Amino acid sequence: MEFAWVYTGNQPIKLRSALKQRGVTSSLIKVAIFHGGQMTINHEPKWAIDLVEPGDRFAIELPPEVPNDHVPACQAPFEIAYEDRDFLVINKAAGVATVPAHNVAVQDSLVNRVKYYYQKQGYENQVTHVATRLDKDTSGLVVFPKHRFAHAVLDDQLKHHTVKKEYVALVSGRITIAHGYIDAPIQRDPESFVKRQVGLDGKAAVTEYWLTHATDQASIVKIRLHTGRTHQIRVHFSYLNHPLLGDVMYGGPAVMDRQALHCQWLSFYSPFLGRQIELNAPMPSDMKTAIEKIESINKRDAD
Repeated sequence: MEFAWVYTGNQPIKLRSALKQRGVTSSLIKVAIFHGGQMTINHEPKWAIDLVEPGDRFAIELPPEVPNDHVPACQAPFEIAYEDRDFLVINKAAGVATVPAHNVAVQDSLVNRVKYYYQKQGYENQVTHVATRLDKDTSGLVVFPKHRFAHAVLDDQLKHHTVKKEYVALVSGRITIAHGYIDAPIQRDPESFVKRQVGLDGKAAVTEYWLTHATDQASIVKIRLHTGRTHQIRVHFSYLNHPLLGDVMYGGPAVMDRQALHCQWLSFYSPFLGRQIELNAPMPSDMKTAIEKIESINKRDAD
């Protein structure tokens, strides 16, 4: 797969520097040099130290990515929210893991499903890169970069917190603060391999939320994360004594079959298209039903 640009600078620079200005990492340059790719200036193979002159076309060609034979393909379907040459974004259903687990008989995570999809489509790159993840029982938008370069680009954006995600959650009880921050460090629960808790020895964790609807039974909140700790939303609202509906692990009432959490909005920059990509995922039916019940209770109480 080739990625090419026209150099618009005023002074000659090394090909390596011109590529890095476009987000090409040192590891990608090594792949091109040692694993069957190449770098070119005006369609001619060149070395990393060769000079790019103003107006030159420069490019990097990366070899096809071979799939991991130890990851089985799964034919189960998934909903595509967006796809172009570089990124695949899925609206994940609740109950589907993002990545394979080691203790299940049948591997049917999104990674396994995407592997089958790539095979069926006959894509040049067959590795299922994962950039963002959601808990198995959380629904919403998940990004799969479709090649090494796209993965490197998104990893850099995640590192600099320029990938934005917005969640909606149904939490128990009445939230009384219209707009708030939960700033509480999160650490492992010493009595559980999976569970997390707020603790002084934990890593910094900040959750921002906006109240959109409230009754005595439950509240609807819109959420943005400023850090990315495991189970962060679930832990933070449990810490406020407002655990998510259905989130039995963190003390939520068992009124749903899973925690009422959905990643409804996602924004990231595609340097390949030169524009911001913003996506929305509709509310899943189980959360819609729960919201309708909350609103009907509120209306009944008001009458």
